[in-house]
Amino acid sequence: MLESPSPPPGDLRQEIYLSHRAALINYAAPILGSREAAEDVVQEAFLRFAPARLRALAPGQMRAFLYRIVRNLSFDRLKRRGLEQRQAPFWAIPAERPTPEEHLLIRDQIRIVNEVLAGFPPEVRVAVEMHRFGGFTLEEVAAHLGVSVATAQRYVQKALVAVALRLDRRD
Repeated sequence: MLESPSPPPGDLRQEIYLSHRAALINYAAPILGSREAAEDVVQEAFLRFAPARLRALAPGQMRAFLYRIVRNLSFDRLKRRGLEQRQAPFWAIPAERPTPEEHLLIRDQIRIVNEVLAGFPPEVRVAVEMHRFGGFTLEEVAAHLGVSVATAQRYVQKALVAVALRLDRRD
């Protein structure tokens, strides 16, 4: 009885690939988030799988090896995609500088705020500066000035309303 010759190893690899191609795509698609990317990875996996030296591996081991290649290529692609999409750190992005016109407008607004605050008693100015510019809470402002929290809030609100009205009149 003559035995039929076994197919060359390359044919067995191609057979394994073709019989599992759809399953490999289904395996890679959730990892990559796209079926098209999964198809690309599976094709690339075959290009790496076909010439590999797998003489002593059984078909089941070859299939497992092919799945491993697909998995590794999928994660490599995700890493590459992440690196490509990563934004530069904030300190590497050039800061936008105001135009000369914007700079003059800002200086004008600061001048107006200073003029309005200069018209208030010192405790009101201190309350506004501490709360709005220094980041202190109204409780901390009240404790510093020796007044109630409601009074500190009234000082800040009264001054900010006056500043807003004056800036609106300027426009």
